Amino acid sequence: MIKALKEMNWKRLFSIRQDEVSGLDIGSSSVKMVQLHKNGAGWTVTAAGAVDIAGADEDDDNHKEINTVKAIGDCLELTGIQTKSAVCGVCGPETAVRYFEFPVLPQNEIDGAVRLEAEQVCPFGIDQSAVDYQLIPNRADSISGILVAATNKLLERKSQLAKGACLNDVITDVDGLALLNCFSECGARQAGRTTAILDVGGSYTNLAIMDDNDLPFIRDIVYGGDDIINRIAADNYISKETVRGNLFGNEVSSEYQLELGDSLAAACKNLIVEVAETLRYYAAQTKSPPVKEMFLCGGFSLAKGFAELMDEQLAVDVVPWNPFEKMGCNSATVQDTLRKNGPAMVVAAGLAMRDTR
Repeated sequence: MIKALKEMNWKRLFSIRQDEVSGLDIGSSSVKMVQLHKNGAGWTVTAAGAVDIAGADEDDDNHKEINTVKAIGDCLELTGIQTKSAVCGVCGPETAVRYFEFPVLPQNEIDGAVRLEAEQVCPFGIDQSAVDYQLIPNRADSISGILVAATNKLLERKSQLAKGACLNDVITDVDGLALLNCFSECGARQAGRTTAILDVGGSYTNLAIMDDNDLPFIRDIVYGGDDIINRIAADNYISKETVRGNLFGNEVSSEYQLELGDSLAAACKNLIVEVAETLRYYAAQTKSPPVKEMFLCGGFSLAKGFAELMDEQLAVDVVPWNPFEKMGCNSATVQDTLRKNGPAMVVAAGLAMRDTR
């Protein structure tokens, strides 16, 4: 987990233990896998790859599941990862990460108090959910900590997708915490500064913030790259494939270049507003130093003009982030993949850094 939670000995989020794992990020349109090795010099990437999910735009859930399982299997074959243990991430409205604080309680009452707190603050039913927590030590006058909750339905769905591709041991983490974990492990944090990371995926955008006290704040915004592409396609009466080709291809069609530039700003407006409002809420609710710099990653962060737009529209410096630039790599092929697509694989890297002992 993130550095502070390691210090608090938060080794297992949902009480499952394995010693050797790979990070498996199952997105709405692609699957990413990363395996890492840690030594005295830092982290080395031993395997990494990404595979698109066929028919990701179709409405048939059964076909989506079949295609996702196939993509996971193809990614395993592509990367050559041999371990059958994986850390998967969850995010969205069926997950929650919250800070809590109680008066001093007897040890045998803490579990019940945390679960009652989860019932009050989580936007879903706790009866059919997994709840875990870690206390913050050295608080003589109160009991405080971080609780994490996710619905059993979501956990089971992710687990079954991985097991469908013959991954036998599946551990669950939270995407936002994986981002902060990766950031801390890569030594990118600066003392006295509040860290913000924005990971823009296909269906969700994860905004993760950590203050100087190492307390995480996670918000998953239900608006991502797929929504932006759909909006641009509708505004310009063109196909989504044309939009993707213009935003991510090596060549930009002159016919649509100007229109897509204008439409990108309009399509990103909802996301920009949500991020700006979250930053204001965070500043109002905490006594932490304000966020001055935001690290941008995720698959959509690679879209032409997107990073520049976010930097222009938000009242913070937006910096593209590829953590793999500071890691070793034992393969030229993997190194080339990470140089081009590293920002899209940050969650997978954070999951692979998970301490599961």
